[in-house]
Amino acid sequence: MSTAASGAATPITVSQAISQQNGSTATVRGYVVGQPTATTTVVRSNFPNDYALALADTASQTSTSQMIYVQIPSAFRSAWGLRTNPSLMGKRIDVTGTLSAYFAHPGLTSSTAFAFAGTTTTPTTTATTTTSAPPTDDYYRDAAGKTGSALKTALHQIIRTNTKLSYDQVWNALKVTDEDPNNPANVILLYSGRSQSKTLNGGDVDDWNREHVWAKSHGDFGTATGPGTDLHHLRPEDVTVNADRGNKDFDNGGTAAAEAPGNYTDSDSWEPRNAVKGDVARMLFYMAVRYEGTDGFANLELNNNVNNGTAPYHGRLSVLVQWHQQDPPDAFEKRRNQVIYDTYQRNRNPFIDHPEWVAAIWS
Repeated sequence: MSTAASGAATPITVSQAISQQNGSTATVRGYVVGQPTATTTVVRSNFPNDYALALADTASQTSTSQMIYVQIPSAFRSAWGLRTNPSLMGKRIDVTGTLSAYFAHPGLTSSTAFAFAGTTTTPTTTATTTTSAPPTDDYYRDAAGKTGSALKTALHQIIRTNTKLSYDQVWNALKVTDEDPNNPANVILLYSGRSQSKTLNGGDVDDWNREHVWAKSHGDFGTATGPGTDLHHLRPEDVTVNADRGNKDFDNGGTAAAEAPGNYTDSDSWEPRNAVKGDVARMLFYMAVRYEGTDGFANLELNNNVNNGTAPYHGRLSVLVQWHQQDPPDAFEKRRNQVIYDTYQRNRNPFIDHPEWVAAIWS
């Protein structure tokens, strides 16, 4: 599947793509008019990197409101990034991707194919679809048609065999999985939402460190290779905020968290900001399916309690289901799932790929 965008679908115009920001997949045809560096800024020379480009329906367009911003995955940057290929300016190309916001602007993300308009093969021979599109149909074939405990068991068998990282390796992995799409030198911190330099990691105040969303004391697995190093629930977070969350269960309510706007906490629970409520829930759903007590670690399960302590449980399940429904997977979460699959663990979070499976298991 090294075919170009034009082979995937009939191209739509940039103006159509701007009006169809609904998460669907499309091939967009437009002229390369520059590189977006902010929501309302597109540079036309001295390109800072190869991470993005802007398309318009005319080569002379200068209004950013008439442009769509295209995210360029790593496999395509050497051939389609403007810093490396400034001669692309003014060229008409086809790009296939997901119609969703990028730089808080109408965008095309998770791109899977690039080609000059009218061609049938992509010049980027190094970019293969084995690392650019979720293998959802084949990957989940043994879960098809199942519900309840049968579905949970099938998903466990699918995701249980994965490459495992050491706790030290997690540092560098998080710099890739949680990279700020607007600033590749930074990561986005989970609870606080702050964009922070990748190099400011460690144990000092205002550094970021490794947050276990499934608290590592809930099942007493610590930082052992396995659940303690599983990227699907490890995220960058401010050292102080991480300590404030501690090993609390998740629930609504409490007082505002001092260094994490939009988060709330009390003596036994933590409520994350709205933008990541669903992310938190889906990470816990993953852990409850991946770790079933068959590989030397505790059988992790969700319950409707708080104050679970060192028991291998996490709550509150009813609230997590609500958060999952109100905050569906976004482009950042989908990209993260894909990067973990492609580059690190070779397994996926099923509830990002198939949000409907949450109700099928925990209804």
